[in-house]
Amino acid sequence: MTTVTAPASLPVRRRVAELTGRRVAALQRGYLDDQPKAVAAVARLRRGAGRAAGDVPDLWDLVDTGPLHDTDDGARPLREAELLRAEGAVHVALTLWAVHQQSRSTGMHRPDAREARRGLGAAIRSTMQHGEIDEPLRKRLVRAGTAPDLTSLAQRLRDIVTLLRTHGAELDYALLAGQLYAWQRPGGPATVRAEWGRSFHAWRGDPAPDGQRPADTPDTP
Repeated sequence: MTTVTAPASLPVRRRVAELTGRRVAALQRGYLDDQPKAVAAVARLRRGAGRAAGDVPDLWDLVDTGPLHDTDDGARPLREAELLRAEGAVHVALTLWAVHQQSRSTGMHRPDAREARRGLGAAIRSTMQHGEIDEPLRKRLVRAGTAPDLTSLAQRLRDIVTLLRTHGAELDYALLAGQLYAWQRPGGPATVRAEWGRSFHAWRGDPAPDGQRPADTPDTP
């Protein structure tokens, strides 16, 4: 069995989130600057959306989980199951971001903050009319959380991300990657569903620069 080490003080979920956040931020900068290499990478990543990481060997150089194999003093062995969950989470998050970013002139990855919520639930809520609940849309979020496996979850999230792209709603993909890792652990789906629910209800709207709310902002691919 393959084992690698991780700093004992840094939980795997956090490492997955930080790794994904760095990778998405770098690709997003390149894509928005119209750098050919980044544009080509995003196009390749989109083709992996909704598919298992092992089914898309063409993306192994883009979904680089090498940092998960780093060693450090005081580290403990990273279990095989942890590696598999981490690799799957990074793959799903990166490929979903690529779908989300397609044809958008601003970055669709934006870190979650207390004053500007960017969790999955908040992102979905931001596409609704202010003060109203779109019940079919809310049920999409609930259905995603009840997916039987990571591949099914990725496919259901792809539908949601496509909708977020249409509305120009931003999402924290580092946060999502950490949740995707947690979702695969025993009892994880219930924990992540609760996080998505809190995020949904925490959104209060943050005005766009022109004073409109995200739900009122037209799509401008």
